[in-house]
Amino acid sequence: MDTAVTIDRRAAATPPAASARPRIADDKAMLKAAADLTRDLNTPNPAIYWGDMLASALVGYGALVAAILVPSPALAIVAGLIAALALYRAESFIHELTHIKHSAVPGFRLGWNLIVGIPLLTPSFMYEGVHNLHHARTRYGTVEDPEYLPLALMKWWTLPVFILVAALAPVALLVRYAVLSPLSAVIPALRRTVVARFSGLQINPSFRRRPPEGEARTLWHRLEMGASVYAIALIALTATGVIPLKAFLIFLAVASALAVTNQVRTLVAHLWENEGDAMTVTAQYLDSVNVPPPAFLPMLWAPVGLRYHALHHLLPGLPYHALGTAHRRITAALEAESPYHKGNYTGLPFLVGKIARSTMGRR
Repeated sequence: MDTAVTIDRRAAATPPAASARPRIADDKAMLKAAADLTRDLNTPNPAIYWGDMLASALVGYGALVAAILVPSPALAIVAGLIAALALYRAESFIHELTHIKHSAVPGFRLGWNLIVGIPLLTPSFMYEGVHNLHHARTRYGTVEDPEYLPLALMKWWTLPVFILVAALAPVALLVRYAVLSPLSAVIPALRRTVVARFSGLQINPSFRRRPPEGEARTLWHRLEMGASVYAIALIALTATGVIPLKAFLIFLAVASALAVTNQVRTLVAHLWENEGDAMTVTAQYLDSVNVPPPAFLPMLWAPVGLRYHALHHLLPGLPYHALGTAHRRITAALEAESPYHKGNYTGLPFLVGKIARSTMGRR
């Protein structure tokens, strides 16, 4: 899951020709081990999906109510942080929706959209049809990848901009659904722009989305209508005093904290060192990041399997609840020289420091 930013690829410093990286060949032993050792783990468990998502949403909305109602500012801040983290976990299931077969977890996409997607103004169509392009072997890390920017090769100021712009995401989403959706329904030229540029959770500003077709188009329109009605109602009820302004602002603050947390997670999900060339699967793995146990905090900032992001690029169809088992099996089976072990990192501070050091020399 990524949020849109407007950082142009031209902010990347142009490397000298001598710095071109050699092509990394696929490590067949690693790819074979990953496939062979996880064949029994490919079936999603509906009870885990429903239980985890519902519990996260319940805690998140409950903490949000507490943040609005408690008289103590300190307790309100604590409740708000709990709400942001719990709702972030619930919202992260949008990533799973792009990979699982919906028949394997009946009703989950509809339930998630009604409980999480529409209330947080991130209905599933904003990721479905976008995220799968990030996993296309010939697109990953190229200008056609909606979720990739060579951040490690860009100028130093792009990193704080990348993070801070996420804080404005809740306001941007309100405008998207309360203003642009209804206007674009009657202005064809605006509709083309809205579909192409403002209908995906992406970080590559050059990416242009194609209009949906068939069943995807029908689902898109229904979910967009629901999100639009919700956004308009939220603004109208706040403007008329039915929803107190304080409650509305706390909701926006929690949603902003959620978006910033996700953007920080996105910042360290990859090494962001590709210069636009197509990459092998092994190269994609090495450009991605696992933060496995014993680190504890990734459970909070990289939930729902996102702490195994590199492994996910090897096995994108593996359900999130199986990634820990898969990682342990593959780690035990492969020799110390295997590239698999090079995709594992210790935690957030090291990863942020690594990318920050890479950009500091690019003025």
